[in-house]
Amino acid sequence: MNDLLIMTPGPTEIAESVRKAMAQPITNPDLDPEFFDFYAEMVSKLQNILHTENDVIVMSGEGILGLESACASLIEPGDRVLVINNGIFGKGFADFVRLYGGEVELVDFPDDRPVDADKLENLLKEDSDYKFSTLVHCETPTGILNPVEEITEVLNRYDILSVVDSVSAVGGVPVDVDSWGVDILLGGSQKCFSAPPGTTFMSISEAAWEMINNRETEVHGYYLNLIPWQNWYQKKSFPYTQAISDIYAFDQALDNWLGDEDVLLRHEKNGRAVRNTLQRAGLELFARAGFSDTVTAFKKPAGVDYDELNQIMADKYNVMIASSVGKYAKDILRIGHMGENCYEEKIYRTLKALDKTLRELGVELEDELQLIFAEETV
Repeated sequence: MNDLLIMTPGPTEIAESVRKAMAQPITNPDLDPEFFDFYAEMVSKLQNILHTENDVIVMSGEGILGLESACASLIEPGDRVLVINNGIFGKGFADFVRLYGGEVELVDFPDDRPVDADKLENLLKEDSDYKFSTLVHCETPTGILNPVEEITEVLNRYDILSVVDSVSAVGGVPVDVDSWGVDILLGGSQKCFSAPPGTTFMSISEAAWEMINNRETEVHGYYLNLIPWQNWYQKKSFPYTQAISDIYAFDQALDNWLGDEDVLLRHEKNGRAVRNTLQRAGLELFARAGFSDTVTAFKKPAGVDYDELNQIMADKYNVMIASSVGKYAKDILRIGHMGENCYEEKIYRTLKALDKTLRELGVELEDELQLIFAEETV
């Protein structure tokens, strides 16, 4: 199992340079002046990647930390929050809103296609009295990529702030925070940037800071409170001791990303090739439109049990893919082709293992998956 290829939609494979970065000698991040400069440089790299001049912070904790921190810091009891839902994670924002006393207005769209910005605007013409709106960029359980630029354009016309979960998208698809007018964009280390789980990051606009700073009630909790993060460099103070080894690894992963001129093009090319391969072999994609270039979700063939498939692929071929979660856990299989997973040789190996396993389980395919993929990537 030592050479198990993890082709799930996060956590992903990790480059050797990232692993080595975790082994660097640590310092005291609360006292060492050089660490504050190091952290500031890492933030600058993220601003470059996100195309933003907004504040960016990196927090110690998995991506959910960023989602909950945004809700905890923005919401006061009774605030109306628009939760845009076309998937499990989109709907999941409602739980955080309710947790902090907000009133949820859930607007539902079909799970198998992206959010329709025109329909959203028609709804807002009738009622736009919301403090902010939440949406998910890439619905990882179903492989849907939502048109954030179109959605935030609508929200901004009605002066509704946006909180965007881009955890499974940023780094694998184009993101332009400032031109899209995103107020808070959330990301994580273990997806397209291929660092270990353990850090989350977010960009925060001036409008979002103004809303947070003008609260009438105090933020409940400390670790999730964004207010202490303001002016951290001038104060030379973090709200808590940073997970320094995780941050060293994340910083190296950002360097790897910035040094790869073809990273977004590779995601686009390989994402399309995976989708075409599965369809040509007779398998059915879940999404009808709005395909993500970071994860492909396809319908599990009749009679196939994920646990059995996973055991065969792992034991015989040392490859792991994922099922889905929630209501789609038994119906969908997923291949993560993001970050370090998004290389032709790894995807070829994955598809070959999947082909052999499906055939062993009695599934008939039109042709060998890996051979179709090789044709698609020529």
